[in-house]
Amino acid sequence: MSQARIQLRVEDVEVVYNSAILALRGVSFSVAEGKIVALLGANGAGKSTTLKAVSSLLPAERGRITRGSILYEDRSTAGSSASALVRGGLVQVLEGRHCFRGLSVEEDLVTGAIARGASRAEIRGDLERVYGLFPRLREKRRAAAGLTSGGEQQMTAIGRALMARPRLLVLDEPTMGLAPLVVRDIFRTLKRLNATEGLTILVAEQNSTVALRYADHAYVLENGRVVLGGPAAELRERSDIKAFYLGESASLQAVAPAERTPGIAAA
Repeated sequence: MSQARIQLRVEDVEVVYNSAILALRGVSFSVAEGKIVALLGANGAGKSTTLKAVSSLLPAERGRITRGSILYEDRSTAGSSASALVRGGLVQVLEGRHCFRGLSVEEDLVTGAIARGASRAEIRGDLERVYGLFPRLREKRRAAAGLTSGGEQQMTAIGRALMARPRLLVLDEPTMGLAPLVVRDIFRTLKRLNATEGLTILVAEQNSTVALRYADHAYVLENGRVVLGGPAAELRERSDIKAFYLGESASLQAVAPAERTPGIAAA
């Protein structure tokens, strides 16, 4: 069986904010086409910074990559704007259920299609696809996005990203603050998209239990470094994964040096 093509490759990336704060320290990992890859870690571990580096969103927060490289579909993202990456198929859903609160749910979704210059016929078709994935959004399509529930706002944010027809969907903490049943439904939908459409997904997530259940591969970040990586099925069996996830540094002493090497395994 031929090995899957690497769609995203992050190599030895260092990120600094305000020319003074070192946030990432030599982060390396890869995402194979058609796979779900999870970035795990506690608050402050570097997950969001890593995704912003991937999506060229660092300049908005006075951050910059000072070392290393990021390749998306074999092309460097250096110098590419976030909007250019979206047009190229790399689409991020930001942390915090970002919606255009004054727009209706349907209007909010349509903005994702406008970003790629979709025709009216394409927009109609893509709306039906999103409503098929998230039936609750069809029910709420005329409601103001800002007045819907947290789960519905997250579905709207993901749906808007899907309207841009991504080849690589990047999600930052999609389950934060949501009820367990909503978390389950969102991850089941992501898994369905991956299985039926081959959509590649990179997700940063604190909920290691649910992330490892649905991901193919995972990496654990701590203090801006990748400290562990491997197939999700193997990480689920590790007795120390919760310690990594909770950011308990002492647990790292029990890990073999080879396992602490960034980019230990390709997704």
